[in-house]
Amino acid sequence: MALEYDVVILGGGTGGYVAAIRSAQLGLKTAVVEKGKLGGTCLHRGCIPSKALLRSAEVYRLAKDESESFGVMTGEVSLAFDRVQQRKQSIVDGLHNGVRALMKKGKIDVYEGIGRILGPSIFSPMPGTISVEYEDGRENEILIPQNVIVATGSRPRTLPGLEIDGTDVLTSDEALALDQLPASILIIGGGVIGIEWASMLNDFGVDVTVVEYSDRILPTEDADISREMEKLLKKRGIRFATSAEVLPGTLNKQAGSVSIEAKIGEGTETFTAEKMLVSVGRQANTEGIGLENTDIELDRGFIKVRNTYQTKESHIYAIGDVIGGLQLAHVASHEGIAAVEHIARTDAHPVDPDMVPKCIYSSPEAASVGITEQQAKDRGFDVKIGKFPFKAIGKALVHGESDGFVKIVADKATDDILGIHMIGPHVTDMISEAGLAKVLDATPWEVASLVHPHPSLSEVMGEAALAVDGKAIHM
Repeated sequence: MALEYDVVILGGGTGGYVAAIRSAQLGLKTAVVEKGKLGGTCLHRGCIPSKALLRSAEVYRLAKDESESFGVMTGEVSLAFDRVQQRKQSIVDGLHNGVRALMKKGKIDVYEGIGRILGPSIFSPMPGTISVEYEDGRENEILIPQNVIVATGSRPRTLPGLEIDGTDVLTSDEALALDQLPASILIIGGGVIGIEWASMLNDFGVDVTVVEYSDRILPTEDADISREMEKLLKKRGIRFATSAEVLPGTLNKQAGSVSIEAKIGEGTETFTAEKMLVSVGRQANTEGIGLENTDIELDRGFIKVRNTYQTKESHIYAIGDVIGGLQLAHVASHEGIAAVEHIARTDAHPVDPDMVPKCIYSSPEAASVGITEQQAKDRGFDVKIGKFPFKAIGKALVHGESDGFVKIVADKATDDILGIHMIGPHVTDMISEAGLAKVLDATPWEVASLVHPHPSLSEVMGEAALAVDGKAIHM
């Protein structure tokens, strides 16, 4: 029997389930088709489990190496990695149960199978009917929606010649499931995910080397942030090779080790470790969902959409990692809400990339919103810069983490804030103030006029804002 819906969402990850909740709130009959577990990559193989491991790694480092500086004598500290993994899984399971409860609360139907878009058929003259296929042999179910939202997410990319075997050569998916830590690891890729893993594994006591193709790590971040991050991670013993091109066909796996060769300048260098983590971006999950039965177009593997998130088939929308752009969970959520509100003919607000906070949960943390200094110059702005270090902030000294700074990029002509970039303690929480400043089109003077509590880490925002015009108080 075919079942009719106002909205059917393919994929129950962060973007998909949030879109489903908003759809139900607007009174639309809604279904989600998810082949795995509700919550998707972010909950089960990304944001949440990796941050749980990062927190355990941070606590281990504090107890082992830094507690004495606070006058806390811990004695011998050991790591029970099995308990680290148990804690991570407990958090994931609890949140998964929460998402399932939200589906029930919203009276959202969830189909645990593979959803495929059918072409024109007896069910509809337009493509968009959904066939739900079950791996346990149950008969397919047919869903007839007025609108479809594709939210199938992404998966880790790899490089030619670096085939993932799940044992010696890993992606972040397999690394999250490790039952024991390697003595050493070679990380291919110095982007956000690579740097988070480098920081985490270093805190756990693993010998870490990062090989990055670009001329600096975190190449999409402001150059000052990249330099500071590399400097601080090097102080902890992490090694970096930048402007390094991994040579195809050089992967060599032997008992207990894996190695590759990379071209650096005019020569080559061999890198060897116990395991290798390939972290070179993510690719969209567009295969096997029936796109060939539609007029939907792809661009470099991602689904092309308008600013309303409609595809070339106007009743089929796409959101999240599958459309490229900023592949972040909070972006997918807001895109899902905007798509549903467009379907419901309410005021939809597409995501503006310049307004999206981006976070790196390494130690130190980094975060940013808006454009970098170089991007501002490339767009023709005459910029002025304010920069203030955490070492001049009392709460940072009390906290025991005073490395890093906040940098504000502003337009000389209008005084508008163009970008705010942070590296240091708890900046992934502090970036929301910067994000609100961007949304409200604030000037540095307006940020500085806010009375920041003392002592607090947030004082660095006020000081950086004053520094834009050379008026910082404590420097």
